[in-house]
Amino acid sequence: MAQRTKAPAITVHFLREGIIESVHHVQAVVCDSRGRVLSVAGDAEHPTFIRSALKPFQAMAVTSSGILERYQLTDRDLAITCSSHAAEIIHTRQAFNILWQADIDTSALKCPIPPGKTSPLEHNCSGKHAGMLAVCKAHNWPLHNYLDRQHPLQKLILSKFAEILKMPPDEFIGVHDDCGAPVYLMPISQMATLYAYLASGASLDLERIVRAMTHHPELVAGTDRFDTKLMQLTQGELVSKAGAEGIQCIGKVGEGMGLTIKSNDGSKRAKYATAIHLLHQMGWITPAVSEILTDQFLSIGTFARLEVTGELAMV
Repeated sequence: MAQRTKAPAITVHFLREGIIESVHHVQAVVCDSRGRVLSVAGDAEHPTFIRSALKPFQAMAVTSSGILERYQLTDRDLAITCSSHAAEIIHTRQAFNILWQADIDTSALKCPIPPGKTSPLEHNCSGKHAGMLAVCKAHNWPLHNYLDRQHPLQKLILSKFAEILKMPPDEFIGVHDDCGAPVYLMPISQMATLYAYLASGASLDLERIVRAMTHHPELVAGTDRFDTKLMQLTQGELVSKAGAEGIQCIGKVGEGMGLTIKSNDGSKRAKYATAIHLLHQMGWITPAVSEILTDQFLSIGTFARLEVTGELAMV
């Protein structure tokens, strides 16, 4: 099986006036919702942290707890719980709305105040944290330690995505992300499986999350950011979520296929360039969408550009 899930990795060159200045190596895998590896570049079983690409599955605690109805929250609130936002006014206001509706003070947020900012609402994970607090409030769970891995909230979240992957929750290695919330180590094939399941329509909770993200992509990332731009351009056909350190996950809505990309050196520019290259290769985006994304994410200023070499190998 290990031999069948390995193939040459993708190479991304940073070219300055046509001369190679830097090189990135990127791994990618496509899986279906049953966990079968369909195609791969690099090592499909490469383990790494899922980082913020976990957010749609952390949001399952929101959709399954009844708090959307209890606190009169909308799909816009659900979208911000899945976001790694740019702290634009629309983002901080939406995160605050969750706390306001659930009657929770902003001081309960445990995500840090970003450098140069004045409020934890301006942290890119504030929507996720606001959603977590609202779930705790509805269940009468403690608010002060909601980020502890043994807290009922975090156990609920872990059980949700472990069930999708058909694994015992205690088999996952958990650490703390930069925002303080638990995040987990897993092969990139499992990340692709999660996104295939997210996009499959097999779960009503996840279907609502996909609808919230694709109908309100401006809340998921921000103006001219990759996730927002891709979902705007594909109009509900793709659901996309970035993670730190070179993680990018994309689901093909209604078809039960998920793509995960990992830039070995954690480069943002390499993962975005690879995503555009592979999405075009697989026919998940049109040539027109590919051209728009290429102009924004592969052209680095006047004199430099990115060039992607390699492709997915069928398994």
